[in-house]
Amino acid sequence: MSNVPQRSLPLFLLTIIIIALALPPARSNELNYQLSSSGPPSTKLTYHGGALLTKQRTINVFLLWYGAFSPKDRATVNDFFASFDPHQGSRTRTTRQEPTVSTWWKAISSYKDKAGNPVPATIKVVKQLDDGAYSLGKNLKRAQIANYIQSKTTSKALPLDSNGVYFVLTAKDVQVERFCMGSCGFHDSISAVPGMGRVVYSHVGDPSLQCPGLCAWPYAVPAYGPPGRPLVAPNGVGADGMIMIIATVLAGAATNPFKTGYYQGDASAPLEAVTACPGIFGAGAYPGYPGDLKVDNGSKASYNAFGASGGKYLLPAIWDPMSSQCKVIA
Repeated sequence: MSNVPQRSLPLFLLTIIIIALALPPARSNELNYQLSSSGPPSTKLTYHGGALLTKQRTINVFLLWYGAFSPKDRATVNDFFASFDPHQGSRTRTTRQEPTVSTWWKAISSYKDKAGNPVPATIKVVKQLDDGAYSLGKNLKRAQIANYIQSKTTSKALPLDSNGVYFVLTAKDVQVERFCMGSCGFHDSISAVPGMGRVVYSHVGDPSLQCPGLCAWPYAVPAYGPPGRPLVAPNGVGADGMIMIIATVLAGAATNPFKTGYYQGDASAPLEAVTACPGIFGAGAYPGYPGDLKVDNGSKASYNAFGASGGKYLLPAIWDPMSSQCKVIA
């Protein structure tokens, strides 16, 4: 991974990522995209002494597919998670293709808790549930998402895992409170079973129909902002938008799961591991330009990481605690 200097952001900034305070009923670490007149001032994440997701050697992931997803999009998301296995990166007949998703995650594995335990290098999907019947309807409140997770763990449809992350992935025709209204996703925690501690959950939606320019940049152009052409998405605008948000939320959940880990600023509106490096995907990034990326010769799709089953993904820069700088995968 290579260092990327922090830059001040002018008034016409296309898209940056911040984390803000979620509305009641619960506070959550929220992925927001909005126009801004300035970038993060001298970004430095501070460790506040709380727990990270370091109890086990693996962060278990639980996927709850809410609504109708195409088989292709499901496969893309599953291949992305499989790509965290360092043995699952793309290969040609003679060599392994670099950099990989697991290479990108190494920066997150450099975050340590107060006992010196690092964030696990292994991410594994252990169970998936399908709710193609839209059991809660197509217009969800955030409180419903929290209750949805709680119901799945108390009914034992999903195991209780205090070192896991429960992702509620909503289809493109599902409206979620604050999604696409400045927010692209969030992570939070709940006490799923009294006396059993808290578990971390997240919401990520498919932005392709409701707000591609807001939550899938640079694969779509915002409705308001400087003119420009979107990049070609290797897996489709919706799937790649979700991958970028999943990556961002997962990094934040692992390093600041209970708002007492690594962050900058107020605990209720922190900058986290990825959101501290807004809009940076490659070397030379500046407002409105994601940085230098790889381009597929055939499809002309832009990406910066290889994954399982020949997958290609675009992953954001990570604030590196070793160098105190934003680093892009390289």
